[in-house]
Amino acid sequence: MTRPTDSELEILHVLWKNGPRTVRQVNDELGQQREIGYTTTLKLMQIMHEKGLLTRVEDAKSHVYTAALGEKEARETLIDRFLETAFRGSASQLVMQVLGRHKTSADELDEIKKLLNKVDNESH
Repeated sequence: MTRPTDSELEILHVLWKNGPRTVRQVNDELGQQREIGYTTTLKLMQIMHEKGLLTRVEDAKSHVYTAALGEKEARETLIDRFLETAFRGSASQLVMQVLGRHKTSADELDEIKKLLNKVDNESH
């Protein structure tokens, strides 16, 4: 399965949030965030279907699309690619860069500490 583009990710987010939708429904949802033409959304969703990112069922008048790629799978694919290309596979460099550039809440730091403890315990 191919890596989704930014525009394709926007469509996937709509489908992950709302479930199966027609092009019109996806376009209306996207239109709440930014101006986008129906034909642009239609073309993107047709391409996504060809790439295997979406499945579709032909209804009487329209096609109903569903995300073929789960949100967790998409995140893993994007993170793996980003980690390899931007940080040459170094997870520690990625984490240090993120934590050094963004304000992290106490709750988030607690979650990170728990994850690190879990990973540490599993490696022993």
